[in-house]
Amino acid sequence: MGEEAEEMSRIIQVRFITKLSSLLKVPTNAIAIPSNLTRFGLSSIVNNLLEAGNPDSEKEPFDFLIDGELVRMSLEQFLLAKGISAEKVLEIEYIKAVAPRKEESSSHDDWVSAVDGSSSRFFVTGCYDNLARVWKSVKECSHVLEGHSDAVTSVSIISPEGVETVTLATASKDRTLRLWKMNTEESINNPKKIRAFKILRGHKASVQCVAAQTSGEMVCSGSWDHTINLWQTTDFDKEGDLVSIKKRKVKDQVEESQLEGGPVSTLVGHTQCVSSVVWPQRESIYSASWDHSVRKWDAETGKDLSDMFCGKVLNCLDIGGESSALIAAGASDPVLRIWDPRKPGTSAPVFQFSSHTSWISACKWHDSSWFHLLSASYDGKVMLWDLRTAWPLSVIESHTDKVLCADWWNGNSIISGGADSNLCISSEIPVQ
Repeated sequence: MGEEAEEMSRIIQVRFITKLSSLLKVPTNAIAIPSNLTRFGLSSIVNNLLEAGNPDSEKEPFDFLIDGELVRMSLEQFLLAKGISAEKVLEIEYIKAVAPRKEESSSHDDWVSAVDGSSSRFFVTGCYDNLARVWKSVKECSHVLEGHSDAVTSVSIISPEGVETVTLATASKDRTLRLWKMNTEESINNPKKIRAFKILRGHKASVQCVAAQTSGEMVCSGSWDHTINLWQTTDFDKEGDLVSIKKRKVKDQVEESQLEGGPVSTLVGHTQCVSSVVWPQRESIYSASWDHSVRKWDAETGKDLSDMFCGKVLNCLDIGGESSALIAAGASDPVLRIWDPRKPGTSAPVFQFSSHTSWISACKWHDSSWFHLLSASYDGKVMLWDLRTAWPLSVIESHTDKVLCADWWNGNSIISGGADSNLCISSEIPVQ
């Protein structure tokens, strides 16, 4: 036993390197450290070296890479697992640990079921109280979107950046989608109630998801009726967009008009609920379904271009990662699966992450990183992942019940909503 313990804590020569700012750089000369250190011990050493050079430096949690792979065990175990010799000086790169430094929350009257954080100026949530809301921060609601007669299941910001008037889309269990316009620049003291300018009818069952085309000219929606519908987002008539005017009296005097539209086209092929849709390129729509399949569609022709089956009911889907080509999906098991469709002849996932303990309800790639994505689960946790390691970088436990939705916001925050009726923001996450 003594020899084994001695072997596990042998002394090795290492050199710490980093691409971080000069304030976070330590001397690059080799130093001797015990091989049984984990990332927490390594983090202490780097912080002590930083403090020696600058007594005012604040302690910072770090992560460590050897040959481009994150270290998630002791150095000794890592070197043995990877067959790396400890006879030479080991080069270890350190980066800021990808974990939130701050957490905030606000409570709702019912389940928070949907979120879109694709705008840097605001984010949108959907709730089981039949309302959608626009937020400037977790405590500051600027707009309340009234009109649905059942739970809001999905929300989408159609024109996220660069325009004063923004169009939003919402989907609901009431079988409709609604389109809304709002001015993001107007000064509002209290939340402003707004009505949809257009109601989209055509699904025969609850609408589960909505996604916008990158140009913002159209949205697509998935439903419990097994179909995907494509819709125009404009407020004027186009071929195939059957518009009628619905009027209502306001305070028994003024009449307001509301457009109603039908689908431009319908994509048919799924045999169960279409649980998630994304529209990452103008010509391609991706969908996930309870029929166990991920499908890619030609948006112009409606043709089903490719299918992947995973043997589980699928709840969520996102496209991102390297060259925006990887498909991430969560299912009715604890496994987050990632496929690379560029690899021919295989439908097997290239990554499978299985740290959750229940169904995965949401997954989302980081906009500016090839490696990072998040997952949310009915186990009440949000997890941050890096493709360079099989273990989560961080586990966020802000919720006391199922997490129903999650998204990135502003590149360094995560917004999540749950069956605990809470909206949570975990922020100051340094993704590199």
